[in-house]
Amino acid sequence: MREGKEKQEKIICNRCGKELNVKDGIAREGFFHGEICWGYFSKKDGEKHSFDLCEDCYDKLVGSFALDVTVEEKTELL
Repeated sequence: MREGKEKQEKIICNRCGKELNVKDGIAREGFFHGEICWGYFSKKDGEKHSFDLCEDCYDKLVGSFALDVTVEEKTELL
């Protein structure tokens, strides 16, 4: 969940437009939420951007990186 403890009603991938499965306010499939508040020295100073990606679109995005993302295994999932 984002921005506190409100329940998610709908999550839509910003890249492909897919609506993710949400039941009782909980996403029932993996997704990535990105958020940035742009600051000084950027062309977007003072803007806050946020987006959601389904797992497939996340995989496509990170697959295009010049350097691999850092991956570590977690034993407890919250």
